[in-house]
Amino acid sequence: MSPSFAKPAFDVSTPDHFKALAHPLRHRLMFALGEPATISQLAKRLATGKGNIAHHIKVLTEAGMVHVVSTRTVRGGTEQYYQRTAARLDFASEAAETTTAASLAAVAQELIGAADDPLLVLRHLRLSPAKAARLRALLEESLDELEPDSDHDPRYGVMVTMYRQHDTDDD
Repeated sequence: MSPSFAKPAFDVSTPDHFKALAHPLRHRLMFALGEPATISQLAKRLATGKGNIAHHIKVLTEAGMVHVVSTRTVRGGTEQYYQRTAARLDFASEAAETTTAASLAAVAQELIGAADDPLLVLRHLRLSPAKAARLRALLEESLDELEPDSDHDPRYGVMVTMYRQHDTDDD
């Protein structure tokens, strides 16, 4: 089943959105829901109980971040496939304090369990505001242009962040 996002970006900006992302497992669910999956599939993939997954899916659904993309009848029951509502999450600037710890904990878990050697680079640069704006636009454009090759290729996680460091006196 191919990804079919309702919109390209979801603006994380309300208290309900921040609350929904306050738990690292919900971030991991958002990573996993780049493609449609059932609660059973997610429980197996993330090595946790179906009840736990169902609870966190409900929170994300109520916040508008996840939705049902299809259903299927299985042994007399209905199986629901969930997916993120958007291809990416855009965090409002006030989200930094609220979601940074949970986001980084979720990314750390993803990196620890990565199938191959992940790329992790942190670099501090001195840039003019104009160069910083160009770099930000280039990063956003590069990610927006990436389209899945096929449903059979491996999935990769990409996290891009750009931030201005606090001014220091050690120039």
